[in-house]
Amino acid sequence: MSMHCLIIEDEADTARFVCNGLKESGFTVTWCSNGVEGLHLAGSEQWDIIILDRMLPGNIDGLSIVKTLRDLGTTTPVLILSALASLDERVRGLRGGGDDYLTKPFVFSELLARVEALTRRSKLLVDVSELRIADLKLDLRTRRVERGGKPISLQPREFRLLEYLVRHRDQIVTRTMLLESVWDYHFDPQTNVIDVQISRLRSKIDKGFSPPLLHTVRGAGYMVSAHD
Repeated sequence: MSMHCLIIEDEADTARFVCNGLKESGFTVTWCSNGVEGLHLAGSEQWDIIILDRMLPGNIDGLSIVKTLRDLGTTTPVLILSALASLDERVRGLRGGGDDYLTKPFVFSELLARVEALTRRSKLLVDVSELRIADLKLDLRTRRVERGGKPISLQPREFRLLEYLVRHRDQIVTRTMLLESVWDYHFDPQTNVIDVQISRLRSKIDKGFSPPLLHTVRGAGYMVSAHD
């Protein structure tokens, strides 16, 4: 099934460049060039992803659009495009509700990779109330965890980390994926925060239980799996 993408971009050359590339990659694309129409389309139809220019003509800019969508409860992934490349502007865009931020000029291969990553991530957020692997159970509504029928006490960040790993069971999860999805960092702060949290989590969910579920994949990342 084709993915539906809304592009809100006032620069015609940039819009054509992105539209053509996405269509060649199998996307169904709708383009509009101003914030008023863009906000209407974004809020009234279903999209798999929205690509949004940071600066738009008129009274409604990109940040206003994404903020309005988030206030309305819209969770569609939003990739912000902008010529504003400073760290402060990138932080503003992400804190304002954007899921990713790509500065102009850009190459299409990077934009496509980011779009694919965002749409993959959104598909993982299915409406389930419980996750299981082996005898480990996560109740997503009550935030309770148990293994072998025994309750396990986790801090909020530990729960988010475990939930992300279990949703990606039997897949290698990289440090970058964890930083972006669990810590909301879009850069590596060069700390050992992940190693510390992984160690704490492993001691809680694996110590005294069999088989071990949380594995370190040397040189690649981490994996939750019931298989050795």
